[in-house]
Order: sequence, then structure tokens, then C-alpha cells
Amino acid sequence: MLEQTARSMLCVKNLEAWYGESHILHGVSFEVQPGEVVTLLGRNGVGKTTTLKSIMGIVERRAGSVRFEGCETIGLPSDAIARLGLAFCPEERGIFSSLDVRENLLLPPQVRPGGLELERIFTLFPNLRERLRSQGTKLSGGEQQMLAIARILRTGARLLLLDEPTEGLAPVIIQQIGQTIGTLKAQGFTMLLVEQNFQFAASVADRHYVMETGRIIDQFTTPELKANMGKLHDYLGV
Repeated sequence: MLEQTARSMLCVKNLEAWYGESHILHGVSFEVQPGEVVTLLGRNGVGKTTTLKSIMGIVERRAGSVRFEGCETIGLPSDAIARLGLAFCPEERGIFSSLDVRENLLLPPQVRPGGLELERIFTLFPNLRERLRSQGTKLSGGEQQMLAIARILRTGARLLLLDEPTEGLAPVIIQQIGQTIGTLKAQGFTMLLVEQNFQFAASVADRHYVMETGRIIDQFTTPELKANMGKLHDYLGV
């Protein structure tokens, strides 16, 4: 375990989080290695989204340890955490409806070198080139999700935190999002996903952590999933 921790891009240990008086996370611990796609699985309300927000420092209170590339971030504000090279794509997508696609794409600052140029983004998401002058309110749910992911790719972040990237999307768009995640992985990006769609998670990720009541209760590699479907059915209701 020590050897694995030494090379982890993200190492979360005994992470606690609160919203007001509500204690949501109870000692969450896991790791993400460089170049991996890792998912957090679990039923609604178990703390998956709160885990992502806690990593980014956007909860009311947190404790424990969150180390990114060896740097302890638990005492840092969210803007300093982002500048280290992490980016968060929320479930609600956060598209500015009064701005067009180009303006949305150009809005976030580059926090580190290596952000994708617009041409590379359009290669990943051809739909966005076609809708460049369309306002956020005119986009479909799938186009909004593509824009939300594309926007964080411009920042130079190397660790992408994606919250429910397939929520409410048509199967053909889910397939496209999956292909994009595969392409980004091949280009060296590391990703941590919260995902309700178990079949999608199994198709894109290397490893999976299962959460229940604010804790990590199990973990599997993708090759181990088939042999553990009984457990997963109990955990997730799939």
C-alpha cells in the first residue's frame, strides 16, 4: 500500500465533510493513480458528490487529508486547489445560459499549461463547432454536457472530476461521452467519476470504489466486476 501511495496522483485519507451540522463523509479513503479512470459508485445520497466537492474544497467544512501529486490541499481554498491542476464538472453543468458556446468555452482561465486548444476540443466534440454561436439555453442536454467537459479541458487540469456525466442523456450521446473519456485517457488525463449508470461505469473505468453512508465499503477492478455481481447488486440495486 505504501508503494502505491507514493505514486498516487490523488490520495484521500480519512476525509470528513459537513454541511452545517450535517456530517456527510465519515473517513473516506481511496487513491487514484496517474492515467486511471476511477469511479465512485453507490446509491443516491451516500456522499459521492460531496466527495468530489470536498476534494475541490467547496464544502462548508472538511477534515482529513487530500493530497494531489504529493501536495496536501486540505487547508487550501478552492481556487488554489484548481490552480494545482484539478477541475470539477458538476452534475448541473453550470453553463451560462446568456453566453454562447464560444463565450462559455473561453470564460475559464488557464490554470496550468497544457489546456486544450479550441481545435482539439472541436475534434472531441464536433457538435460544439456547429453550435459555436448558440446560446446556452438553445443547447440540448447532451450538448450542454459536452460543453461543460470541454470547458474544463481548456484549463490545463490533469485530474478531471466528473459528476454524473451521463445523467439524463440519450444512449447515442452516452456512447459519445464514453468515447471521449477513452480518448482523454489515451492522452494522459486522469479522471474520477461519480456515476449512477453502472454499465457505463464498467465500460470506461479501470477501478471502482463503492460508497455507502459516507464511507468507502468496497472496491473492485473492472475485470473483477463479473465475479462480484451479487455483491454489486446488493450495494447498488443494479
